[in-house]
Amino acid sequence: MLVGRQELKHAISLAEYQVLRKKLAHFMRHDPHAGSNGKYMIRSTYFDNFANKVLQEKKEGYLNRDKYRVRIYGKCDEVINLERKSKRNNLTFKSKCQITKREFEKIRKSEIAWMEEDNRSLIRDLFFEMQYYQLKPRTVVDYIREPYVYPYGNVRVTFDLKIQTSMQNTNMFASNLPMVDVLEADIVILEVKYDNYLPDVIKHLLQLSDTRQEAYSKYQLSRMYG
Repeated sequence: MLVGRQELKHAISLAEYQVLRKKLAHFMRHDPHAGSNGKYMIRSTYFDNFANKVLQEKKEGYLNRDKYRVRIYGKCDEVINLERKSKRNNLTFKSKCQITKREFEKIRKSEIAWMEEDNRSLIRDLFFEMQYYQLKPRTVVDYIREPYVYPYGNVRVTFDLKIQTSMQNTNMFASNLPMVDVLEADIVILEVKYDNYLPDVIKHLLQLSDTRQEAYSKYQLSRMYG
């Protein structure tokens, strides 16, 4: 059974990021999957259709919406996850399953007949979306993530830096995929995720003075150029 999570997103200044990361380090620990510098790179291919259904639902603030993406880490094809991020009222749910590079290339080329009877339910769900809503891979998004975790409340705080888009090139395994910056150099995206409650100690640490109170979507940012 999937458990819904609370999720907050804000844009903060680079200076605020430097202050916050030092504060959090005293109370939270780095995600064990992070590298020696406490960071890792994420590359995701997002799906949408010709009418920009996913983008428009995000912009218009639909309470119930789904977003599909294929995600890898560090440009490596060892682990490739198909993920669905769902919003139901104010809660966020995430489902995922592993796929192969060959399967992704078939999806990218709209060779999807095999998906209809696949034993992975998420693959079958994506087949339906591709078949009936013409969803297809739309753009690739890169960024560097610095994650912190806290056990009480299952809190995860992340800083996302250097967010880039491939615009409409979806060849995510190309080592020289051209990318374009989508944020000013002095802006960092702060995300806070937790289950039923946000502990007071973390809430106090995150009292931000220079925060832009907006729901920043990396996919939405990536589509600024088309």
